[in-house]
Amino acid sequence: MPRIKRLLVANRGEIALRIMRTAREMGIITIGVYSEADREAPHVRFADEAYLLGPPPSSQSYLNGEKIIALCREQQIDAIHPGYGFLSENAAFARLAAEAGITFVGPPARSMEIMGDKLSAKQAVKAYGVPLVPGLDEAITDVAAARAVAAQIGFPVLVKASAGGGGKGMRIVEREEDFETQMARAVSEAEKAFGNGAVFIERYVSSPRHIEVQVLADTQGNVVHLFERECSVQRRHQKVIEEAPSSVLTEELRQQMGQAAIDVCRACGYVNAGTVEFLLDDQHRFYFLEMNTRLQVEHPVTEMITGIDLVREQIRIAEGEALSFRQEDLRIQGHAIEARVYAEDPTNQFLPDIGTLHVYERPQGSGIRVDDGFEPGMEIPIHYDPMIGKLIVHDASRELAIKKMIRAIEEFQIVGIHTTLDFCKFVMQHPAFTSGAFDTHFVEKYFDPALLKEKLKVEEAQLLALIGEQVLGKLSASANGQQPLPQPLSPWRMNRSR
Repeated sequence: MPRIKRLLVANRGEIALRIMRTAREMGIITIGVYSEADREAPHVRFADEAYLLGPPPSSQSYLNGEKIIALCREQQIDAIHPGYGFLSENAAFARLAAEAGITFVGPPARSMEIMGDKLSAKQAVKAYGVPLVPGLDEAITDVAAARAVAAQIGFPVLVKASAGGGGKGMRIVEREEDFETQMARAVSEAEKAFGNGAVFIERYVSSPRHIEVQVLADTQGNVVHLFERECSVQRRHQKVIEEAPSSVLTEELRQQMGQAAIDVCRACGYVNAGTVEFLLDDQHRFYFLEMNTRLQVEHPVTEMITGIDLVREQIRIAEGEALSFRQEDLRIQGHAIEARVYAEDPTNQFLPDIGTLHVYERPQGSGIRVDDGFEPGMEIPIHYDPMIGKLIVHDASRELAIKKMIRAIEEFQIVGIHTTLDFCKFVMQHPAFTSGAFDTHFVEKYFDPALLKEKLKVEEAQLLALIGEQVLGKLSASANGQQPLPQPLSPWRMNRSR
């Protein structure tokens, strides 16, 4: 395959910038695309060239695959990196690119199709002996038959949409008498969200941890895993805190899960970077959940503990290069944690917030990385995911990484919108997290919005008291004809204040 010379990044914000930076280091010309809402975005200015796709709605801009392919032909662009979200797991788009002779920096369309449907994914990996949650591995529509299967598996069970993700089309059924109603709701929600009402049934793992394994596969049949990431702290089935490695995996279990992830790749003829997700129960038994056929939001924690630039490897693989390292060359170096900084109000059910970033100051120091796509004065648009950026820290141990994350959160100053920074600090300081004894129900079990509200009230009172002292000091000094002494700044960081 020829070297990539001109790379279009079919995305926006922090991931577009992150891909472009590595591409530029590799001597590749970067092409940005943008909607009317992103005209002044940093990724547009950073790109060597940038082209308008259309109005703000994604359907008219970042999801317009045909327009992106036409732009590549018009501007003689030879490769596309989709990032994550938008068109990154769209098999039809990957196939369009291939038909146009454009290199798609990602897996083959067929691999996406197999892994994009949970039932076909289960059937593919079953042949390789990958552990599956007990249940059906085929779609079912007959309610009576489904109810009988559920009774045989044992309640509680999970009725789950075959297509899609993000918790849509998913219903936990605790009692047999509730089964028919919950199945109907799951089917209806799946049809509305994905246009596919197919569901299957499996045992509900009541206290699971969400462990995922990063994989890389080249075109010559080499496949490696780059260890695991713990992604159990979630809200609305979406991740907020990720770390690598997991605090609960033994070396033996790590090797078993890594090999299972490699087998998943082989089951679908996978090429490029991907992530295999598993559930780990309270007995440390793991089960295949799904495969994300793209780069993950949380990939930086893997980069921090391995020293591997995953985007560089993606591009090299797309150029036909073999992996430059073997499994035995990889070592876990220290511990990394990522906190997703969302424009959301954790004291109000994590509802998205919009507004202007009146103050936006990133933390600094050794072992701190911020991947973002915003600058002071920018507005948070309503059209896209509310993530502002990702705060990543790395240190020699988990304990030190947690301490560094707390310090970095306290330094991260954001004024103008509500953010999840206070919630992330709450997680870092909670005994369940620091001890490693937590699961995917962390938010439901331990988080009470009243705790943050009370904390903010105390901090606001302390800030007002300090301001009052400073004002009184200046007035007193002025009355006596003296120059007031400089006062120390408040240690309180106005992360959440409007």
